[in-house]
Amino acid sequence: MSNTSESSKGAFMKQLNQDEMQILLRLVDESYAKKAWHGPNLHGSIRGIDPIQASWRPGAGRHNIWEIIIHCAYWKHVVRRRILDERKSPFVLKGSNWFVRPIVLTTTALSQDVDLLEMTHRALVDAIQSLDRKALKRIPKNSKVSIETMIRGIASHDVYHAGQIQLLKRLMK
Repeated sequence: MSNTSESSKGAFMKQLNQDEMQILLRLVDESYAKKAWHGPNLHGSIRGIDPIQASWRPGAGRHNIWEIIIHCAYWKHVVRRRILDERKSPFVLKGSNWFVRPIVLTTTALSQDVDLLEMTHRALVDAIQSLDRKALKRIPKNSKVSIETMIRGIASHDVYHAGQIQLLKRLMK
């Protein structure tokens, strides 16, 4: 292979790698807030929701929309922490996975929790943008899956819960 062919192949692979990162970032953003073909994403599913709607439960022991909001923020934080290998980065709320909500049934309290979701999403996107292509194949300590799999997974997590929220909104009518 000539040097020209090798450099062309190298440039092509570099572009392919950059494209893969852009695809992952677009996937994460579409599942959260950018327009997507499948309908409401996570951010869209909670737009305009009030504290009464957010706290409605379909039955005893079932999660409400407000709890799903915090659950999604928590997992965005966990994925960010894992991909950056930040073990000493606790979530802002005490506990893990599911958090009882509301603590206080006010518009301000709901707004603060929606802001927490937004903040953790932005921090996750920033963390993904800081990665180089090679990092995507790395399996972080105490994990069974690669960083790339976690990124695709957190996007799927958002879409799953967006659908769940849409269903809850229909059930409460």
